[in-house]
Amino acid sequence: MLIAFTPALLLAADADPGGAMLYGRGKEPVLLNGKPLPRSSAVFPGDLIQTPSESVATLDALGSGIVVYPDSELKFEQNSVSLQHGSVSIGTSKRMVATARQVTVTPASDAWTEFEVADINGSIRVVDSNGSVEVNCRKGNLSLSEGDEAISDAAGNCTKKKHKDGPVFPVISPLSGPVVVVGALGTFGGIICMLLCDNPQSFMSPWKP
Repeated sequence: MLIAFTPALLLAADADPGGAMLYGRGKEPVLLNGKPLPRSSAVFPGDLIQTPSESVATLDALGSGIVVYPDSELKFEQNSVSLQHGSVSIGTSKRMVATARQVTVTPASDAWTEFEVADINGSIRVVDSNGSVEVNCRKGNLSLSEGDEAISDAAGNCTKKKHKDGPVFPVISPLSGPVVVVGALGTFGGIICMLLCDNPQSFMSPWKP
């Protein structure tokens, strides 16, 4: 999967390393800690993000970018995210960690890494789109490289296979507004470009300690 971010995402040296900027777009407002997100907001460790069925959210953290897909719930933590349910894509050069129930996904290095995690229909799925990740399940560990997929069942067993062409996540209806989704979720998650084109604010958290 290819996620296109602005250069500020990678070069945001002044941004707080513990926080991020949250942007939402869709037919219904994204919820931040249970309250509708008007347009964007700074988020910090412990904040809970929920996306309705026809909305998406993007998170811009220092060296990392996150796409939260519809019908998902995500808790933002210090250089990590916890997926409560639904699906998320992460691009990171800061080894951002993702957890989903008993599964923990950790980039293998500081090189730019892209991966997707989905908690859908009783199983956890992890797809490596770029770079390498380590997947820790309750009953074992797996190393994934580009094009690999790991599936964990409710008992904590993980299996590894090559990801086949096709959507990783459920098909969603087109979204209105300046969020642009290019292509279908196909090979390794497809090509997704999330651009908040008409937002005059730069893609970095303005908060400073």
